[in-house]
Amino acid sequence: MQRKTRIAPSILSADFARLGEEITAIDAAGADYIHVDVMDGHFVPAITIGPAVVKAIRSFSTKIFDVHLMISPVDSYIAAFADAGSDIITIHAEATPHFHRTIQLIRSLGKKAGISLSPGTPVEMLDNVMDMVDLILVMSVNPGFGGQKFIVSQLEKIRKIRQMIDHSGRDIDLQVDGGINIETAKQAVAAGADVLVAGTATFTGGPSQYETNIRNLRGG
Repeated sequence: MQRKTRIAPSILSADFARLGEEITAIDAAGADYIHVDVMDGHFVPAITIGPAVVKAIRSFSTKIFDVHLMISPVDSYIAAFADAGSDIITIHAEATPHFHRTIQLIRSLGKKAGISLSPGTPVEMLDNVMDMVDLILVMSVNPGFGGQKFIVSQLEKIRKIRQMIDHSGRDIDLQVDGGINIETAKQAVAAGADVLVAGTATFTGGPSQYETNIRNLRGG
C-alpha cells in the first residue's frame, strides 16, 4: 500500500547566509524531513558542510534530519554526524569497503540507516541488507551537484526496489533525489517512491512560496 508522499527539502538549495531561518521556514511550510547533503570533494566533486553545521542547525527544527553522506571513507565520520543530531544517516555502498558493517555501526548508535544507489549502482547491492536498512535512496542524477536533470532510466530501478521492499514486509522509506520537480515527482511516486528530495523545486520563490512548492510536489 502506497504511503503518503513525504517531502524532504534539500538545504543545499537554501540561502546559507540565513540557514537557520530557512530551515524554520520549510518546517513551517510542511516539510516532512530536512535533507542534509554532505559532500567531501573526494567521493563527489563538490564540498558542502560537516557535522559542526548539522549540530548548529539542529535546534531550528524538530523534524527528522535526513543526512546523506557523500563522503569516502565514511566510517570514521558516522559517530560525529550521529552526535550532531542526525536521525537518518545514509551512505553509499561504494564509500566503504564493508557497507554491511557500516550499516551495523549506524544502527548501533541508535540512528536509522539508509543506503544510496547512484545511477550506475545495481539493485543487487541491496540483496543482503534489506533486513537492516530503514531507507533506500535512489539517486536520479549523479551525486555531487544540485540542479541536474532527472535520469529517466532510474524509474525502472525505483519499480524494482519497490517490489523488493514490499516483498521484505519491512517499513523502509524509498527515497528519490535528483532533478525532482512537479512532473518528475509524479513519475517517481508512480514508480513507487514515497519520499522525494527536492532542493531547487522547494526553495524557488523564497519563504512565501515554500508551502505552495511543497504542496505541489506532493501532488496538490
